[in-house]
Amino acid sequence: MADVKITLPDGKSSSCPAGTPVGEALARLGLTRSLTVAAKVDGVAVDLTHLLRRDSAVEAIDASSSEGLTILRHSAAHVMAQAVQEVFPTAQVTIGPAIEDGFYYDFDYEPGFSPADLATIESRMREIIKADYPFERREMSRREAIDLFRKKGENYKIELINDLPEEVQTVSIYSQNGYTDLCRGPHIPSTGIIKAFKLLSIAGAYWRGDEHNKMLQRIYGTAFDSKEKLDEYLRLLEEAKKRDHRRLGRELDLFQINEEAGPGLVIFHPRGTMLRTIIEDWERKEHLKRGYGLVIGPQILKADLWKRSGHFDHYRENMYFTEVDEQLYGIKPMNCLSHMLIYKAQTRSYRDLPIRYFELGTVHRHEKAGVLHGLMRVRQFTQDDAHIICAPEQLNSEIKGVAEFVRYAMGIFGFEYDVELSTRPENSIGSDEDWQLATRALEDALRDSGIPYEVNEGDGAFYGPKIDFKIKDALKRRWQCATIQCDFTLPERFDLTYIGEDGQKHRAVMLHRVILGAIERFMGVLIEHYAGAFPLWLSPVQALIVTVTEKHIPWGRDVERRLFAAGIRVEADFRNEKLGYKIREAQVQKIPFMLVIGDREMEAHTISPRMRDGKSLEPMNPDGFIELVRNQCAQFK
Repeated sequence: MADVKITLPDGKSSSCPAGTPVGEALARLGLTRSLTVAAKVDGVAVDLTHLLRRDSAVEAIDASSSEGLTILRHSAAHVMAQAVQEVFPTAQVTIGPAIEDGFYYDFDYEPGFSPADLATIESRMREIIKADYPFERREMSRREAIDLFRKKGENYKIELINDLPEEVQTVSIYSQNGYTDLCRGPHIPSTGIIKAFKLLSIAGAYWRGDEHNKMLQRIYGTAFDSKEKLDEYLRLLEEAKKRDHRRLGRELDLFQINEEAGPGLVIFHPRGTMLRTIIEDWERKEHLKRGYGLVIGPQILKADLWKRSGHFDHYRENMYFTEVDEQLYGIKPMNCLSHMLIYKAQTRSYRDLPIRYFELGTVHRHEKAGVLHGLMRVRQFTQDDAHIICAPEQLNSEIKGVAEFVRYAMGIFGFEYDVELSTRPENSIGSDEDWQLATRALEDALRDSGIPYEVNEGDGAFYGPKIDFKIKDALKRRWQCATIQCDFTLPERFDLTYIGEDGQKHRAVMLHRVILGAIERFMGVLIEHYAGAFPLWLSPVQALIVTVTEKHIPWGRDVERRLFAAGIRVEADFRNEKLGYKIREAQVQKIPFMLVIGDREMEAHTISPRMRDGKSLEPMNPDGFIELVRNQCAQFK
């Protein structure tokens, strides 16, 4: 049999007989590591049993890599599905992908799983893993696969096969110890490679995410290439529960989401409104410093405008509509249309460009009930939305300017971040040429700024590619906040022009961008990042005056007035309660300073500051405390 040439990752090459499994070829060449789970052949991930038929570039995929973890977790999902069907024989399996931090599988099972069932499923999974069953791949025709799953009573698998494009006539099947599943692969060589896993929770999920379909049972789990990494993940998961912004929102009296008002609609309490106001005031100041004009658009616009923009065809399912004077209006899900109308209100010259409009614009989006989650996913929210309308040759400097604004803002709020470039999705508008120009503009700005980034294929907006900034919180989780979208298409549809140096009309280009994103979502991330213990400059209440007895209230009221007049966010606790109780309650509310007033303080006209971590400062007069707060907050002013 003829040999095939293998090109190694370092550029060197070797050869092996045609028909050699890629795993064996890697082993011969000494490229395997202890947890090699799959391989790439000519850039395509395959099982280690894949047979080499031609000259190829080959690379091992290790379980510790991002791609290797995804394969490991998907294989763990198959093991979980096997365990579920062996313990609960009437359960039908549906789909079970790997996700960012683990995996899940959806099951059709009556009467449904209970939390206690997770331990039983885990126990059977350990037995399957210990037995080290191989994952075996087979390919068969669609008809053969349908017959196979019909005999097994797996109706959901049959539906998935029937919905494949007509040109797909062959499907792949994976089996381990008699359990068979429809799957594209690849998978790890055998079940024993799964070293560390944990089932986490049970949730409801509609079949194919459609609320009109049957509600299924979803079991979430996770897996890692080592027990140490799993233990660290579980520790962070427990910490995340303590930091849950929904619980802290109640404890700190920040906000509520009341079913009487409607799901996905946030009601902010005074302290939550103050936190939001601090953030929004900071945003307005920083945008004015950078040459943005503040604007406000209406909440509803005629449907004809949404049709012209493409939202009616490409975003309608996420919009709300209403009728006024027998005419259809769309409640805005985005702010860009009003900003373009402001630009078009007068003739623009190249000397006017770039023009930057900023709006803290409240928008409404029809999110499905199943995805709503505290402040993180709501139906009404406010974006720090801006649109920069400029000449094509100004794109590079404007994109770099926004990226620098993001860097500054994330430093102020205490976040690191990663960057992704998201390219054209299937559901999009605009010409190939415009998309290429827009994508190149974003790429060039990132390269010129020396910003490392990854490409996220097909995840751009329907009107243009985008740069996404994924911030990392204290628990190492990533959140989408800032984004820059480059748009050649809407300026074409809305005829945004300027008079150039040659006296002729030229087409403008538009950047859509947010810095913090949805204010509600950013607040949720902030709450969890700081576990509710906000930095002094962000704290809705910076100081709480705590009196020992009733006779100390007059001095307490005087201190309160002086601090309030100086711009300190202060509250007072004059209740007839024990001092220790009031201090403990203030610590639970994570107030930075408690200002104790007793006999000594009243006689000396001082206060005794106590910090939320329990540390006490020397007594000082109110002016001294005002100076202390101002100094700590100075860099954020």
